[in-house]
Amino acid sequence: MIRTHDADGVRVVTLDRPDRRNALTPEGLDALEAAVTDAGTDPDRAAVYLRGAGSAFCAGADLDVVADLDREAAEAFAERGQRVADAIEAADCPVVAGVDGAARGGGVELALACDLRVATPAASFAEPGVRLGLFGAWGGTVRLPRIVGEGEALDLMLSGRTVDAEQAHRMGLVSRVTDEPRAVADELATHDSTTLREIKARMRDRSPEDEQARREARAFAALVERHAADIRDERAE
Repeated sequence: MIRTHDADGVRVVTLDRPDRRNALTPEGLDALEAAVTDAGTDPDRAAVYLRGAGSAFCAGADLDVVADLDREAAEAFAERGQRVADAIEAADCPVVAGVDGAARGGGVELALACDLRVATPAASFAEPGVRLGLFGAWGGTVRLPRIVGEGEALDLMLSGRTVDAEQAHRMGLVSRVTDEPRAVADELATHDSTTLREIKARMRDRSPEDEQARREARAFAALVERHAADIRDERAE
C-alpha cells in the first residue's frame, strides 16, 4: 500500500492502492507514518515527496473501514489519521505533496500537513464528508482554516464542493500548479539539507514570539559558522 524510493536526496513516498484511489486503512496509515518518520533519520535527505499512484492523489479514509466502526473505534481511527498528519508536519525535512488527480477528505488533510502542496492542472480538492453526515477529522478543521482562512475553510467543509487546481492556488491551498510537481522536491534537494531543515523548524515553531526570535538568531549563527567558507567565496566574487 505504501512504496518508498530514495534518490538524490529525496525520498519518494507513494500511496499505492490505485484501485481504491489510494484510500487509506489503519495499516496504510501506520505504514505512511513509518515511511515519513524514517525519512528524517538521514541528515543528508533534503525532502520527502508524497504522491499517489494512478489517477488520484488520495481519496482519504477507506469507507469500507469507516462503515464498520463503532463509536470508540471511529475515534481511534480519527486519532490515528491525526497522528500521521502530525508526523508529516513534524518531519525533520520538508515534505512536498505532489497532487495529481483527486484529493478528497483525508487526502486533503494529509496534503495540508505537508510543507508544500504542488498540484498538476488535473488536480482537484474537496472535503465531501458533509454529504455523509461527517467531516474531515485528520486535522482538517485545524489546518484548513490556518492555511486558507476561516471563510474559505467553512465554505469548503460546509458545502463539500470541489475546487480545481487553479481555484486551489488562488485560495492558497496549493503553492504551485505545474506539470511536474516532483521537480519542486528535486529543486529543494539542490540546497543544503541542514539549512532546509532549519528553515522548516523555524517556520513551524509555535513557541512564544520572543523565544522564536532567540531560536532564529541561534540557528542563523550556527549556519553562518557552518557555511563560513562559502560565504567568503561569495563575497570575493
